[in-house]
Amino acid sequence: MTGAMDLYTVPGCRVGVRPPTEADTTASAEAVRRSEHISRWNPADPNDLPDLIRRQGDTFRTFLVVDIAEGALAGRINVSNIVRARFCNASLGYDAYTPYAGTGRMTEALALVIDRAFAADGLALHRLEINVQPGNDASIALARRMGFRYEGFTPRMLFLNDAWRDHERFALTAEEWPGAEKTILPS
Repeated sequence: MTGAMDLYTVPGCRVGVRPPTEADTTASAEAVRRSEHISRWNPADPNDLPDLIRRQGDTFRTFLVVDIAEGALAGRINVSNIVRARFCNASLGYDAYTPYAGTGRMTEALALVIDRAFAADGLALHRLEINVQPGNDASIALARRMGFRYEGFTPRMLFLNDAWRDHERFALTAEEWPGAEKTILPS
């Protein structure tokens, strides 16, 4: 497995998360192709990993979810629209890959990414949002399981699968995440 040295995990987790590398391109494309359930909610491009790698920076981060026992890609989590200053906010998006979808691995992985997002030595964010299309029960359940609270409904938020799609918005702040360091802005 490439990038194993960068794998962030905690004891008891079946998964770890790490940044993608060019060496992950083939495995990522294969994982997206075999995960047909994703396309209804997120028309993921199997060949988008090189573009995601190029976009890594101050406003966007991708984490690959790696099954520790098998060394296989179990999913992907994007932290996007990272805004600093007084906002310290970002959006989370995630895809669980077949055969790992529905096994609880994304719950573990999302907890790891949220830890990194709120950590002072990580992204040092204060607030995270998840936007989910109504009817995507698995993603809504995951957001709720992670402690995200429902904040509202956004009509026609994203253009997906040839139409503007409504989304439900969920949010979580560092104060609500157990063990998170609270972000204090410098004066």
